[in-house]
Amino acid sequence: MNHFKRYTVTAALPYANGPVHIGHLAGCYLPADIYVRYLRARGRDVVFICGSDEHGVPITIKAQKEGITPQQVVDKYHEQMKETFEKIGISFNIFSRTSSKTHHETASAFFLNLYNRGIFEELETDQYFDEKKGQFLADRYITGTCPNCGNTNAYGDQCEKCGSSLNPTDLINPVSALSGEKPVLRKTKNWFLPLDKLQPKIEEFINGHPEWKPNVLGQCKSWLTQKLQPRAMTRDLDWGVKVPLKGAGNKVLYVWFDAPIGYISATKELTPDWEKYWKDKETRLIHFIGKDNIVFHCIIFPAMLMAHGEYILPDNVPANEFLNLEGQKISTSRNWAVWLHEYLNDFPEKQDVMRYTLCANAPETKDNDFTWKDFQSRNNSELVAILGNFVHRTHVLVWKFFEGKVPASVEYTKNDLAALEEIKKIPQRITEAIETFHFRDALTEAMNLARTGNKYLTENEPWKANLNNPKRVQTVLNISLQICANLSVVLKPFMPFTSEKLRTLLNIAESGWDAAGNTQLLNENHQLGKSFMLFERIEDEPIQKQIDKLHNSMSVQMPNKAIPAVKTPVTFNEFGKMDIRIGAILTAERVAGADKLLKLKVDTGIDIRTVVSGIAKYYAPEKIIGQRVCLLVNLEPRKIRGIESHGMILMAENSDGKLIFVTPAEADAENGSSVK
Repeated sequence: MNHFKRYTVTAALPYANGPVHIGHLAGCYLPADIYVRYLRARGRDVVFICGSDEHGVPITIKAQKEGITPQQVVDKYHEQMKETFEKIGISFNIFSRTSSKTHHETASAFFLNLYNRGIFEELETDQYFDEKKGQFLADRYITGTCPNCGNTNAYGDQCEKCGSSLNPTDLINPVSALSGEKPVLRKTKNWFLPLDKLQPKIEEFINGHPEWKPNVLGQCKSWLTQKLQPRAMTRDLDWGVKVPLKGAGNKVLYVWFDAPIGYISATKELTPDWEKYWKDKETRLIHFIGKDNIVFHCIIFPAMLMAHGEYILPDNVPANEFLNLEGQKISTSRNWAVWLHEYLNDFPEKQDVMRYTLCANAPETKDNDFTWKDFQSRNNSELVAILGNFVHRTHVLVWKFFEGKVPASVEYTKNDLAALEEIKKIPQRITEAIETFHFRDALTEAMNLARTGNKYLTENEPWKANLNNPKRVQTVLNISLQICANLSVVLKPFMPFTSEKLRTLLNIAESGWDAAGNTQLLNENHQLGKSFMLFERIEDEPIQKQIDKLHNSMSVQMPNKAIPAVKTPVTFNEFGKMDIRIGAILTAERVAGADKLLKLKVDTGIDIRTVVSGIAKYYAPEKIIGQRVCLLVNLEPRKIRGIESHGMILMAENSDGKLIFVTPAEADAENGSSVK
């Protein structure tokens, strides 16, 4: 591990326009908390910084929807988020807000530093204007189709589906989020950060961190390959940090200029010694984020810090992928989410069950899926049956045979020595995993200690040995208790509430990380606390209730698109006339003058043929090379835009009206295979 004097750990500032859901928790707040709790246990000087992001378009859109002011929106959700984080055990040193006076002053001073040193470029550019509403549209006031992946709900600054950074003018079929009308372009003046000029420094910075996660490096290098462009750091809005220049008019700082400075202003509020956490090169700065924020934390914010010149740069940015829910992408607009404040009400005292489930299934390298059945299974089969069972059996037996006092170890068998060796080895494996940001692996190792204890207790059967070898019982239960004590240490970063309960059961004080691996944490004759169960089984009924609640709330919030009526019945013989085959797209290109059409070359297994398909709105040509499809091969050829099309690709239409490929699930389905 790199030996830094101190650590500044940040977690992405959540927008104060709604509650926190499990996707947020799994994405950055839980891994950040695990890492910080581990550092604290090691006695490191660390500050854990976060706060609500209270500027930007999502806030104003929410205010319009609810018929209240932006300030009322942020006041409501700031307090709700702060309370939720506290209840689920996210241990921020400070949870500040970007509407604070300190933040406005800090962000303004940062902007003026760059402005006065001639860093910014003052440019007049075309910007979308909503004629119906009479105002310029900031990035997130515009939605449209992503030119890279065909996502029809891309924002003017970013596509959250493919992660591409965009400018509003890149969008296909742009629409104003205010009026639903097509906006027009008008001239406006803004101050731009010259990312193109800073690219060599940024490349040097990125290339200096080959240890970063592949998903982070991949996205950064993709941006750099495309060449960075100047990016406006101001916007035509009336909500945000005002541009601190005379004659700036109704302009505010771009939210992605303003928001990351929130980490600095929050640290200022936390301690008068804030500068050592941001300007001392012996401080390690680490940003925990979701993959949709990679470019802002790895390129734009570092570019701002470089331009300023006084600040340290992030040493790592361990971004997670997305967490899906019951097989679908989490969607706040469709209410397809598990809201944490509701979970805490429905499952009181089960904070650690959710923390455990989300860490065990963390989307560290790819998008993962949360299901309520998996949540139930992990609680019952792992927390109850392995961890809880081992601790409870050990505790009850010590009370039964030794009046709740730690028995002395008398002599060790090979089996005992093997168990003691595991106690010593597992903490180091957990340490290595945490320090490389593999929290899922770290949790597995922590649970392996419980598995070791469970197996050891079962194999040695102290309840039987007591009849003819009481000394053997002493040793077995002493070692089992030492495992319990070690569990109270190594589980603390992951499940702090459970760790505290374990210490209550064992009647011991909190220990630092260095205690992990010690096989004599509990002294002979130490008095244990009274017995109770660490975990309870979760039955089917409350789980089904959550599943029903999820589906019902979605249908109330966003009714699905009407399902088309069944068409006129056909005979089996009529259906049999259709020849549907498995194929693969070899090439794809846009059809000139047609927004919706792609010209495809498809390998059908029987030939390679041209097919014209109306999917350009949903898929970029370069993204579907190699895509496997189902193709109606005996459809009568038809000329479309002068191109003869031989067949039709079968597509499904989801509730949002998007077309989705119908693809074979089995890899063994070769090109040319008949679909029957």
